[in-house]
Order: sequence, then C-alpha cells, then structure tokens
Amino acid sequence: MKSMFTLTAGLAGLLLAPVTAGAAEQHPEVIRALAAQGIEVKRSFPAASGLRGWLLATEGEYSIVFTTADGKTLLSGTLFDASGRNLTALYAERYVPKPDYREAFAELERAVLIPEGTLAAPKSTVYVIFDPNCPYCHALWLALQPYHKAGLQVRWLPVAYLRPTSHTKAAAMLEADDPTREFRRIMEGFGGNDAAYSGRNVSPDARAILAGHARIMRRFGLRGTPAIIWKDRQGRIQVRRGMPRLSELAAITGLPEQPQRDPRVARFQ
Repeated sequence: MKSMFTLTAGLAGLLLAPVTAGAAEQHPEVIRALAAQGIEVKRSFPAASGLRGWLLATEGEYSIVFTTADGKTLLSGTLFDASGRNLTALYAERYVPKPDYREAFAELERAVLIPEGTLAAPKSTVYVIFDPNCPYCHALWLALQPYHKAGLQVRWLPVAYLRPTSHTKAAAMLEADDPTREFRRIMEGFGGNDAAYSGRNVSPDARAILAGHARIMRRFGLRGTPAIIWKDRQGRIQVRRGMPRLSELAAITGLPEQPQRDPRVARFQ
C-alpha cells in the first residue's frame, strides 16, 4: 500500500456519504492533516487491538488506514491477527461496496477483441486490456502462454496511450487480415519493432475502435495497463490491475498452475 499522502489503493465505486463537518472536528489531528490535503474521510470504524479504522478516498481511489488509541499515530499497511488473517482485506470487504461492472463488461464483450490461445471450446476465458508498448503487458503475454494448452482463451483489447507507435501498432492489429497473427508478431518483436510501425497511417475506423476501447477502460476505472478482467466461478466480474505474480495466474484463469520456463518473467515469481 502506498503512502496515504498519495493514496492509490485502487478500490472504486464507494457509495458511502462523507463524514459531516461536525464529526470531522472530532477526528484525530493526523486524520485532519490528511483531510487538509484534499483526502476525503468517508467513515471510521472500530478495528482490532484498540485501533481505529478509517476509510479514505482521493481522486476516485480508496484505502483503509488505522490510528492508534491516542489518535497521534497513523498506521498504513496490512494488519494480520494471530491466526494469520488479513484484517485489512476483511475491513475492505466489509466497508467498501463493490463497483457494479455489469454494463462495462457487456460493452467489453461487444468490443473488437483479438483472441489468442484455445479458440475452440476454451475451458477458461479472460480479457486483457493492453497497450502494445507496455512492458508489463508484454510480460503478461509471456506468462499466459503456458496456459493456452491448458484450455485458456485470452481476448486482448488494445488501447493506445503510451507512445505514438502505440496507435500505429494497435491499428495494425485491428486492420490486419489475421489480427491474432499480427498481434503475435508485434508481441514477439517487442522492444525492437518501433521503426516498422512509425509513421503508419491509422484509418478512421481504427481510431474509432480505439476510442471505444479507451471508453471501456474508463468505465472499469482503469488508468493503466495491463488489466485482466474475468468472471469467477460464481459469475462475479473480477478486475486485476497490473502484472500479477505468476502464482496468481492459476486463480485468475481457473486452471491448474502451469510451469513458467521463460526467464523474462522470472522476476514476477
């Protein structure tokens, strides 16, 4: 968890009313200092070991912090109890309402997507929003390769915001006779293929598609790539921002964990 002075926990869609001005006067000084910097105090709640929990928000992103009983010290991080339970995650589950992604997911399913992996009767399907020049997107692509033979289909949704060639590479995929083959060519040449795509014209149709993809990205509350979107076994829509640890891919895909032999993804173990 990052500093609460640059709050970026990434939870969205909070529906709780802000704390009233009268109640704000009773906040500990350390909480009032955050509020003075523009961080909203959404609510407080009793936490473990005499701590006080606080739900804070800034720029649409939310987090939970704690203050000590004397109100003089703020704690930012993950609390565990004696049995190893992640108390911070439990408080987030209890106090932060989940965003409703149903309409955004329906729009995602209708988008122009690039399928890869098991195309016929996949055992599992995930969506990935990516920029062709994003190094973490490339790492995710590498890490998902072993899952294809296990029955995974990945539906890639290109966006373009990192560099000028992000637009031309994304357009090349969308305009190709075989978008999947062009996608794989670009990913296989990652880091050394800018010259081949510099100055390429982007058709109005491709620009319109990419604008629609950017809108979908915003509807999910995403500001960067990669982002993995899927439905879990209970049919709930899940969103994972950023490059996950390799050990998380089994839970995300719903498939047995696959061995990772590519040294380029070893740092994500």
